[in-house]
Amino acid sequence: MKKIVFLFLLPCVFGVSPALAQTSEAEQLAQAQLEAYNQRDIDAFLVPYSDSVKVYDNLRDFSYQGKDRMRTGYAGFFQSVDSLHCTVVNRIVLGNVVIDQEEVYIARGGKKTIFEAIAIYTIRNGKIEEVAFKSPD
Repeated sequence: MKKIVFLFLLPCVFGVSPALAQTSEAEQLAQAQLEAYNQRDIDAFLVPYSDSVKVYDNLRDFSYQGKDRMRTGYAGFFQSVDSLHCTVVNRIVLGNVVIDQEEVYIARGGKKTIFEAIAIYTIRNGKIEEVAFKSPD
């Protein structure tokens, strides 16, 4: 019994929760950026991304490349909304790919919007190298 408790608590001693200790690197990166997104913390949001991240809309339409461009877009967005929250409805992890089905809530200027989206994160070398989004048309 003591061994089981010790193994359960060991990750906590080193700053990793037992749940995260069991998740893949890919899932940890996707989750970290999601949590920072919900906090509208641009610096923390960008940490999981590669400097040369490629971003796609409609799953395959190239939108832009680079963390600097991502910072500009998201920093402005985070500042322009009154409230923002993204909830993962369903998550699939397969190797270095994470697919999130999301419900996104945005409040801006008294107007509230809720929509579903899909985000596909591709991880290479410990960073999110590509992210592809699909939102309702």
